[in-house]
Amino acid sequence: MHTDHDLRSKTQGANVHPPAARVSWRHVALPVEHGGWGFLLEPILLGLLLVPTPAAALVALSMTAAFLLRQPVKILLVDLRRGRTFARTRLAWRFASLYTVLAAIGVGFTLYLAGGDWLLPPLLALPFGLIFLYYDFSQPGRTWQAELTAPVALASGVAGMALIDGWYLGPSLALWALLAARSVPSILYVRARLRLDRGKEPDRIVPVLAHVIAILTVAELAQLNLLPWLALAPFVVLLIRAAHGLSKRRWMVSVKSIGFTELGLGIFTVLVVSIGYWI
Repeated sequence: MHTDHDLRSKTQGANVHPPAARVSWRHVALPVEHGGWGFLLEPILLGLLLVPTPAAALVALSMTAAFLLRQPVKILLVDLRRGRTFARTRLAWRFASLYTVLAAIGVGFTLYLAGGDWLLPPLLALPFGLIFLYYDFSQPGRTWQAELTAPVALASGVAGMALIDGWYLGPSLALWALLAARSVPSILYVRARLRLDRGKEPDRIVPVLAHVIAILTVAELAQLNLLPWLALAPFVVLLIRAAHGLSKRRWMVSVKSIGFTELGLGIFTVLVVSIGYWI
């Protein structure tokens, strides 16, 4: 036998509808991975420090918009494969449209102010960008192919900024090579470090060897007068960090701490290189 209290409880429960799931605009508008921000910041910061012009700022706008466009596009592709439309789908369309317009404005006004010579480095970087997009959109998780090619593609932006300011092609491409030499060994180190901290045994030789090759590359570019010799200093620091971080004497830190350390080292590299050009 049901009491009046039981009947009221059941009736009230039947009339209660779960609240609609709220869509976080940050999840739709901003990349989930935080590491990519550093690889976007480095070429933009280096370019604006060395080439503080309105056209360079417009290139930075285009780079940022293209970087942000990836997140809503990924959401749209997932929802289109499902054949369904959600609240986040409509929000993703809005942000994708906004980022596309911003990128077009940046590119259009840069072409108007500076012509089209600055497009050569991004065109040369196009294969890296396509490889990144293929693995990022088709493979779940963080593949090494996507992680290595994305910063190389982004780094081409600093070469475009230099060309806008009238730099010769060689020194401009040297800036791109410098940032690529900074990012690729660092990614190999972080991947190995995370595996090591999780109790797995990574390849410790490849990340350290990559840092040595980066130092030799920067030294050769400096020898050719394409980079300042001071640019070597942060790469020596990066090598020491990698050797210590993969050793048994490494300090145990959180994943977040490793990420912030890499962000700081990237900014440190950009500042030291910029000082090398100024003095």
